[in-house]
Parts: sequence; C-alpha cells; structure tokens
Amino acid sequence: MTKKIFLTGYMCVGKTTIGNNLARKLNLPFVDTDLLIENYYQKKIIDIFEEKGEKEFRKIEQNTLQKIAKHKKNMVISTGGGTPCFFQNMKLMNISGITVYLKISTKLLTERLINKKHIRPLIKNKNSEEIECFVSNNLLERELFYNQASVICHVDKMTDNDIVKYLVQKIKLMYE
Repeated sequence: MTKKIFLTGYMCVGKTTIGNNLARKLNLPFVDTDLLIENYYQKKIIDIFEEKGEKEFRKIEQNTLQKIAKHKKNMVISTGGGTPCFFQNMKLMNISGITVYLKISTKLLTERLINKKHIRPLIKNKNSEEIECFVSNNLLERELFYNQASVICHVDKMTDNDIVKYLVQKIKLMYE
C-alpha cells in the first residue's frame, strides 16, 4: 500500500521548507501543490487567486490534490494553507496517507506574515493589526480541519532540523 505524507498548516508556517528537508531525509520525492498549480497556470498563486477568485482557486486546489492522492508513488506533499479546509480535502488526505499539522502560534505567524503579505492574497491589503486579527480568527476556524491530522507538531520553539527529526521519528512509528 502506498503512503503519502501531507504537510498542512497555516500559510508561512514552513511547509515547503520542512517538506523539502523531510523528503530528502526519507529519500522520497517532494511535491508542493502551490508550485504545481503555478507551473500549470504559468502564474503566481496570488495572480490566480485574484483573477479567478477564491471559490475557483479552491476548486483548482482540490483537483490538484485529487490527482496527487491517486498517484501510486510515496512522496512528501506540501499543501496550501487553506487546502484542508475545503471540499473534504482533509478527509481525502487522511485516507491517502499520513497528515501532519505544523502548528504555530498566532504571534509568531503574524511576525512572519507581515514581511510576506505582498505575496499572500488573503492579507495583502491589511496592516499589521489587521493581519494579527485576521490570522487569529482565520486560524481558529481552520484548526477544526488542521487538528484532524495524524501528527500535530508544535513548531514555535523548534528549528527546522528539530521538526524534521521529530517527524521522521513519528512517521517511522506509523509505518511499522
């Protein structure tokens, strides 16, 4: 039976970085759903989001996730921050493999997002206070989905290497 490792969590939590490192450590291919979408459409996520709207973008995400879930290969997959929260996507990921929620505090998340807001469609027009409020409220809503993950990893006080070591340990136990 093939298994996949899906990394979930809020935008800017480090899913792509951790995913790349985890894939290398496990000697598996790495896939980033946002990059797949960008490559297919030859546009950045923020531009696709603006042109097509959130509803259509979420359908594109779902379609991409379904293709990955059907793939026979083992792999590490970094998902978009909202992916688990729409169209029963979290259920699909849980059925198709191991899901990991990279959990982070609102405070640390806000600090990271303030410098990257120009590439994040949901917060690009918000000031620092608005970002913190938005993140706090949005994270509360999304945690209903994120908390359905097979593994929850609190990343606030961990280095990338610590996170990868922790995940390798957890994943190996789940595969045994």
